Amino acid sequence: MSIMLKNPIFWSDVPDVDVIRVESAFYMVSTSMHSMPGCPIMKSHNLRDWEIVSYVYNTLEDNRAHQLLDDNGIYGQGQWATSLRYHNNTYYLCFSSNDMNQFYVYQTQDIEEGPWTRSVIEGIYHDPALLFDQGRVFVIYGCGDIRITELTEDVTAVKPDGMDQLLLETPKENIGLRCEGCHAYKLNGEYYLLFIEWPTDGKQRRRQVCYRSTELLGNYERKIILDDDMGYHNKGIAQGAIFDTPNNEWYAMLFQDHDAVGRIPYILPVEWENGWPMIGMNGKAPEQLEINLPDDEAKPLVVSDDFAYEKNELALHWQWNHNPDHSLWSVTERPGYLRLTTGHLTKSVLTAPNTLTQRTEGPACSGTVLLDVSNMKAGDFAGLIAFQSNFGTVGIKRKENGEYAVVMTMNDGNGNEKVVEEKTFANEQIHLNIIFNFDDSMDEATFYYSSNGQDWQPIGKTLQMKYTLDHFMGYRIGIFNYATREHGGYVDIDYFNYDRGNHLL
Repeated sequence: MSIMLKNPIFWSDVPDVDVIRVESAFYMVSTSMHSMPGCPIMKSHNLRDWEIVSYVYNTLEDNRAHQLLDDNGIYGQGQWATSLRYHNNTYYLCFSSNDMNQFYVYQTQDIEEGPWTRSVIEGIYHDPALLFDQGRVFVIYGCGDIRITELTEDVTAVKPDGMDQLLLETPKENIGLRCEGCHAYKLNGEYYLLFIEWPTDGKQRRRQVCYRSTELLGNYERKIILDDDMGYHNKGIAQGAIFDTPNNEWYAMLFQDHDAVGRIPYILPVEWENGWPMIGMNGKAPEQLEINLPDDEAKPLVVSDDFAYEKNELALHWQWNHNPDHSLWSVTERPGYLRLTTGHLTKSVLTAPNTLTQRTEGPACSGTVLLDVSNMKAGDFAGLIAFQSNFGTVGIKRKENGEYAVVMTMNDGNGNEKVVEEKTFANEQIHLNIIFNFDDSMDEATFYYSSNGQDWQPIGKTLQMKYTLDHFMGYRIGIFNYATREHGGYVDIDYFNYDRGNHLL
């Protein structure tokens, strides 16, 4: 049995991927940074149909920055570039957190249900790769100058008097970004280290390179194993994992910077040529390929939600912006509604806790909510956000005299909200909508409101979405509610409707 797979497998932000296979199941981990719960685990049986099955942690740390109470937060920091491995019936993963200056190792015997045990090591091990070799454990990491450090056998600490040294000095000449994003393997007695690099000559784009050696510390040969952008603005597809199927066919999952929607993953064939894992078909990333794996049910990455839950738990597709305050949200206080209550005062959606988000998808998508705003307090602002540093919102404000106004805002360039347009609104229920258009890097979002869910009015102006490195994340759609004068008000969200298209529902 075989299936046809089309690339990208997600037109959505799933970056820094690592993939392993355990029997017939493939597991993937990716970067989630400041989104909580964090470190998502996805599962597939055929490399095409993936499902979010769990997260490694609910919160990474519990301090004011992670709670978004320090006016800065941990945007673009938190969990980065995780290495995932399976060894002796145990799953291991590790990553660094730049804001904490710490290296985290998690392990479990049940990757889907947990629990995960956690170990913390001081220092940054940039883009780490775990390697188990002959009863020893190593982490290989760095940018340009690649280092190797030995960990204890239980993978909880740096091994006292263990190996800790420079492993490779990767080329500097004509290289803007030297090797990083390590993935390490020992296959058939040889060591393979996969990296990305960004040259300043030739095609001047990210590319995938491989180093190999018969000795861990020995002389490494180097080869470019993929240099292709699939025709998209000279943005190379690179950084990720190689793995085999039960049929001993080899594949890679790498990702591509795709502007405002984020960094999107591709499944690519791997052919072993003279001992080198060459990625693609004749050096090119194919738009589609046939894979000898069974058909399966497609699982959506982004979903609608009517908030009809029996327990105060949300679908795994949702993530909070930073650590949530669980006392300030509920899907059970008013059955069939998501309630968001304000907990402290702030002046911008970027510093508002308990913003609930999902990814966006290309080439276009839209999200719609229905809000009951009758319990807002003066100064409260609630609504939908096209969420990145260069954000746009559409929402409802309660004025000092108790009246309501529908408002569209944007980032003023300093993280504060600039009102683009404001209109008086008489009802206590409002439908809000954002349409995202990523087709051919158009990267535009438009904003609408309605009193009845049928007659839609545009508001504000088109947001030119931009992927910026201070957030380092593709645009998300989020639901927010925050207070500027008095906390304790709340809004009830009846539904979130998601549509893969660029039209109003």
